Amino acid sequence: MKVRPFKVKPQEETEPEPEPEPEPEPEPEARGGHPEEGTPDGQPGPGREEPGSGEEGALEPRSQETQRETSEISEASGISGPLAAPRRLRTDCLEAPLSRAFGHLGATVGDHPWVFLLLPALLTAALGTGFRHMGSEEEDLEENYTPIGSPAKDERHFVQKHFSTNDSHSFSVSRMSVETNFASLLVVSNNNSLLDQESFAEVDRLDQAMQTLIVQENGTQIQYTEVCAKYHDLCVPSNPLLYSWQQDRTLDLKRVTFPVHVHNGRIISLVGVFGGSTLGGNQLLLEAKALRLLYYLKTEVKEDDEQSKKWLIHFLDKFKEMKKRLALKKVQVVHFTSISRQLEFEVTSKTVIPLFHLAYLLVILFAVISCFRLDCIRNKVLVAVFGVSSAVLAVVSSFGLMLHIGVPFVIIVKNSPFLILGVGVDDMFIMISAWQKTSLMDSIRKRMSRVYAHVAVSITITTLTNVLAFYTGIMSSFKSIQYFCIYTGTTLLFCYFYSITWFGAVMALDGKREVLCLQWLKKPDQKWSSLKKACCVPFGSVPDEQETDVHPMNVFFRDYFGPFLTRTRTKFFIVLTYILYMTSSIYGCFQVQEGLDLRNLASDDSYITPYFDVEEHYFSDYGPRVMVVVTENVKYWDKDVRQKLEKCIMNFEENKYVDKNVTEFWLQTYVQYMKNNSQDPNDKQSFMDNISGFLNTFPNFVYDINISSSNEIISSRGFIQTRDVAYPVKKKFMLQQLRSIAKKCEIPLLVYNHAFIYFDQYGAITENTLRNVMVASAAMFLVSLVLIPHPMCALWVTFAIASVIVGVTGFMAFWKVNLDSISMINLVICIGFSFDFSAHISYAFVSSSEPSANGKAIEALHMLGYPVLQSATSTIIGVCILAAAQAYIFRTFFKVMFLVMVFGAAHGLIFIPVFLTFI
Repeated sequence: MKVRPFKVKPQEETEPEPEPEPEPEPEPEARGGHPEEGTPDGQPGPGREEPGSGEEGALEPRSQETQRETSEISEASGISGPLAAPRRLRTDCLEAPLSRAFGHLGATVGDHPWVFLLLPALLTAALGTGFRHMGSEEEDLEENYTPIGSPAKDERHFVQKHFSTNDSHSFSVSRMSVETNFASLLVVSNNNSLLDQESFAEVDRLDQAMQTLIVQENGTQIQYTEVCAKYHDLCVPSNPLLYSWQQDRTLDLKRVTFPVHVHNGRIISLVGVFGGSTLGGNQLLLEAKALRLLYYLKTEVKEDDEQSKKWLIHFLDKFKEMKKRLALKKVQVVHFTSISRQLEFEVTSKTVIPLFHLAYLLVILFAVISCFRLDCIRNKVLVAVFGVSSAVLAVVSSFGLMLHIGVPFVIIVKNSPFLILGVGVDDMFIMISAWQKTSLMDSIRKRMSRVYAHVAVSITITTLTNVLAFYTGIMSSFKSIQYFCIYTGTTLLFCYFYSITWFGAVMALDGKREVLCLQWLKKPDQKWSSLKKACCVPFGSVPDEQETDVHPMNVFFRDYFGPFLTRTRTKFFIVLTYILYMTSSIYGCFQVQEGLDLRNLASDDSYITPYFDVEEHYFSDYGPRVMVVVTENVKYWDKDVRQKLEKCIMNFEENKYVDKNVTEFWLQTYVQYMKNNSQDPNDKQSFMDNISGFLNTFPNFVYDINISSSNEIISSRGFIQTRDVAYPVKKKFMLQQLRSIAKKCEIPLLVYNHAFIYFDQYGAITENTLRNVMVASAAMFLVSLVLIPHPMCALWVTFAIASVIVGVTGFMAFWKVNLDSISMINLVICIGFSFDFSAHISYAFVSSSEPSANGKAIEALHMLGYPVLQSATSTIIGVCILAAAQAYIFRTFFKVMFLVMVFGAAHGLIFIPVFLTFI
């Protein structure tokens, strides 16, 4: 966000006649006339030569008198107040040289506009070739949206190193270290329960249709039996109870026990298989509203993995047709696959592209309305259109450069152009405003020099703060955030570069049009061509060069809004409003949910949304099945060691997130096996010698014991079943508590499930947000001290940043926005915008020469009220189109940016001006 440069109202028009003092005030001429900042067409006051706003002010030698030079620097900087008073601290150590340098640059652009117009265009065309690299690789969701260096990734590495699997012969989903290929169907009964023969018959038809689905490709067929994960040469059943019913149609569905059922001497685990369950005495499953069909496919071998994914794609293409053919009447079905998130994620990323064109048109319309005037001299409609185009050039150049050097283009980067459109045009408004303050009688070179000297500090400081805010995001533990911040921060730098080169050249060329129009108005020539005449539309009278054009919004803030805001009753109401705002915000901060729900990566109309809704409603009782891994070689034959290990297992089972009824651990079974065979489990030799026979009897434990070539158990594992972890906060607490139990155990343990890769974000998101916000805030504080060296300003900037961040975070909860990688980006952005809104307002207040606090507040609002409002409006317009997006990931960006701009503007226009009057 950029606000237009401001100055302080001259003392002779705002203060009573000063009394004689030992140190006299500087001459009134040193302060200048009535500046009307923040308007696209403000002109210098009557009789004012404005020496410090252009080439003369920026380039005059140091031999000029001190008071005049100080005034020139003050005006040229666009940020400082009247610094000529000897009792004031000089703050132009950076402003003055920066203004002079910009003055030289402006003069050069004015002399050679076509060079500065064509070279940036050629640069953009060259860098834009990087777009050919876009979309060459699919986005890795785990890599980009889970924390870097998360504990679960180290745990997975250990499991993969020490335990093998075989999905072609001995598949077990709980023993897989990564997510396997699968298709999942959730079947929901139209009645109270589907535990009846008719409903199971329909489910059976659905199951048969799935298993007979065949992929035809290049004359070859891919059948389900070829790609299914197998256990003992048979495809793993999609539902163990359904499989038992298919084998024995006389199975009494009214005598099923839950969560474990025994059928014909075979133990069947029904955890996660049935949902919406009602239990009776003896754990009988009286009713079950829903059941799950899971079709696991081969994943480990590359060729098998490719064929499995082809089968899944074919299934997704044919599912609607298959469901229509089956004409199911007793049940309803929703579906999901292991590749659905990735496919839907890619589809979602394409839906936002058409919205960019609409956002571009809206920003152009806003710029045109802001810059339109009824005379051909002041009318800047075409300049406004080209100004918006400079933001587009910046996006093309920055994105092309990043793609050239290999920075991954993740989906959330597609939010960036909408933000850049809103923020990038602010430089344009500032430069047009400065241009309107120059004299028509001056040369283009002189006018451009004055414009550049005038805006130097304003656009530099705001660009610097926003870029710093984004680049602090590179410290995030989420790669998606790092990439977004790199892209957006770099784009803002290109916006800055193109504003002072390409757009400056446009202004210089438009200055030549002004000269042409002035000639036409003074002496119309009917021989001019129609095209030449069109450059002077709309026609008007010859402008008065001495007339100051006051924008109506500046008058509104000076004569109406400012006086109303500084009334005692209004202040009282505003203080109460702020207390309510902070109370609500703090409450909301404790209610905000953490983490990115993976369903939100898809569009609203995606088929995966009803799937997750059904799963959350009916299957939320149980969570993932967790490995408990013994990570070192321990003496399992030592009774004390076994007791310590059993104590640890009991500690897990006593946790409220664990169901103790379905724990599985080979050691307990093995000890019982040895006792049944009259073997001593406390003898090392006997213990090790009997393992092979045990594994032959219980083959499901084959992949749970890692025995080295020296006949030592390097590591082993058991399993516990989690429950009641439907919500992110419960997933976070469950993971923390299980890891804490493992750490406290006297036996070295770790806990792991491949879902923990995503659960780790719940613990990392808050830490990352706090770190990024604190670092960015500290950077803003230092910038404010260096570039606006006034302690009071630094304090109010810090206050505003903290207040806006608390407000945005709190109100996120009320708007159903989670604290995730998307909203965390906006909180970092919030810091830069909060700085821009607050720094200029507070500095205008403390630098004001008005005698009263109320007068200082009114003057600050007069000079900066409209620029703050205009900047917030342009940014909101840039991102508002995302409110119509069909995906959470884009709507969230709009929601948080809307909160940032509204609360930031409210602080700059209401809260800070009022609070400053209490000092």
